[in-house]
Amino acid sequence: MMEILKNKTITQALPPMDVFNPLEVKVQTCAKHGVYTAQRFHWGWSACVRCRDEQHRDECARQQTQRLAQQREATILRLFGHAGIPRRFHSRTLGNFAVEQEGQGRVLAVAADYVAHFPRRLKEGTSLIFCGTAGTGKTHLATGIANAVIQQGYSAVFTSVMAAVRCVKETYSRYSERTEREAIAYFVNPDLLILDEVGVQFGSDTEKLILFEMINRRYENIRPTLVISNLAKEALAEALGERAFDRLRENGGRLLVFDWESYRKRVKPDARDEPADDPLDAI
Repeated sequence: MMEILKNKTITQALPPMDVFNPLEVKVQTCAKHGVYTAQRFHWGWSACVRCRDEQHRDECARQQTQRLAQQREATILRLFGHAGIPRRFHSRTLGNFAVEQEGQGRVLAVAADYVAHFPRRLKEGTSLIFCGTAGTGKTHLATGIANAVIQQGYSAVFTSVMAAVRCVKETYSRYSERTEREAIAYFVNPDLLILDEVGVQFGSDTEKLILFEMINRRYENIRPTLVISNLAKEALAEALGERAFDRLRENGGRLLVFDWESYRKRVKPDARDEPADDPLDAI
């Protein structure tokens, strides 16, 4: 008998409780919505229905805003991760671009206007060309534009011409997993492409054709391109080729000349050992 009881589950019946019907009803006054009918259940008195509904809507809106913010942050991190911006220039913005003379203020104003109206620049395929001596802040301003564009949710890719050409030429190998078209598409598809060190490439006919193909396909697809070069205007036009150079200046495209003294020339040889601000941070 004891064995039988040991293996049996004994339950005790509880008195039924109707949780849906109120135990008591009375009139209450809400400071915000006025008179309402309150109901008392086994867990307590109900609150103002309109207050409850407003709190629910506010909570749903807050959660939606939080989700959108998290999605936006994830998108920006993904875009930044694919941008290829060198680590030295991760923190470069238009805000920390050093302005010590009129020319610097002029190019900064153009860059700021470009960023402020980027949706329109993208729609029209408006490009920019930065040319001038080394160390004058061209890459700083270009990556500042890229960082600002990414913050708006647009894609940007930064690359040197030599790296871009090398990426395409690697597809010529029989072991390549990508085709030449796929490699070029990587540089054609972003909302903004920044081509650095134009004119440093060797300049073979194959490399010129690859560079022209990138610029021309972006031109045909109405995609803005930002070109950076240490060459003067005439030499840059020769390096790019007249057709590519002309395409970059269509639809409001502008050529900006950085013709002031290099920041780097003002840095003392042992400046990196000093705790003072490094002028290179302005580049």
